[in-house]
Amino acid sequence: MMNPENLTCKACGSTTFVKGEVNAVDARVMPIGKTFSFGSPVIYTFCKKCGEVASIRIKNPDKF
Repeated sequence: MMNPENLTCKACGSTTFVKGEVNAVDARVMPIGKTFSFGSPVIYTFCKKCGEVASIRIKNPDKF
């Protein structure tokens, strides 16, 4: 897992990063071909100063 405390932004040089999750039911990654799956939320690690995304991670990869 990426630690936001050890990052430097490639776009602006800032070292302040935060994590966030899209807050919507349909904003989940869904397995292809699995009709009855709830999928998993996506976690973004991004620069707090300019918004550059450093990491996109599936919260629950075991759902696949």
